[in-house]
Amino acid sequence: MNGIDTFDSNQVIGATLGSATILTELARGSMGVVFAAFQQSLKRRIAVKVLPQCMYTEESVRLFEQEAEAVAGLSHPNIVPIYEIGEAPGFRWFTMQLIEGASLAAMLRKIAGNPVPSRRILPIRTTLTMVRQILEALSFAHRRKVVHRDIKPENILVIAESHIPVITDFGISRIVSAPADAMQTPRGSPLYMAPEQILSPETDARADIYAVGILLFRLLVEALPLVAHASADELLAAKLSGRDIFTCAPSQANPRLHPDMDAIVAAATAHEPLARYASGREFLTALAGYERKHVGPQ
Repeated sequence: MNGIDTFDSNQVIGATLGSATILTELARGSMGVVFAAFQQSLKRRIAVKVLPQCMYTEESVRLFEQEAEAVAGLSHPNIVPIYEIGEAPGFRWFTMQLIEGASLAAMLRKIAGNPVPSRRILPIRTTLTMVRQILEALSFAHRRKVVHRDIKPENILVIAESHIPVITDFGISRIVSAPADAMQTPRGSPLYMAPEQILSPETDARADIYAVGILLFRLLVEALPLVAHASADELLAAKLSGRDIFTCAPSQANPRLHPDMDAIVAAATAHEPLARYASGREFLTALAGYERKHVGPQ
């Protein structure tokens, strides 16, 4: 069993960290456990991310502290802010804003079950607005030398009702100005991971551009047209060799899209980093042009 599987959340529920009391577990993953907490000083609910001692390794502690350091310097409405960091007997922790909503992954699963086929995809305007906000946040982070490296629907929280996306989980982010990354094996999600990220952790902002390109494609279609039987290893091998992991372009998978979208997704997900959009700003400009031409005024 992994360390995270053996961790009993009752060990920390009820604990007081700073002015916050841990209430209940919200989620757990390879980079820690997230709890809801109540901050007595400001009378509000917040979130607490915990790295239990059973998960301590030199790398896990470094990444946990690096996440807090990276996000502490990022104040943006589409990035979850971190408030405080500390260490207690048996675990390390940091507190952050509690987003009232669900992950983009959960939203996609929910709409996939809609009995009306046309409603199993987000409206194009909603998709473009969300992706623009994600790119604005990443551009802000990139200007401050922070690369997320794990953009995917699970790491985008969507505020209930407003559909505002908020990026979370900077657990494997890279601070470009920091010393060389010590990760010995590639981390990330095979589908969203840029080809160069498989070979080296020393990636730049174009790795995030690639991931947002895949995310955009996913939001535009009911299901990504991946090559048959594409396991994680097969996806990684295809990306390393430069083979296309998709069987068709976005406008073929969703006839309601104009073929101009195919060029946008292709430019964001090009195999070679130099062939991609050089920045989030370039990507944003392309999306704005598509919206003007093919979606029209609101």
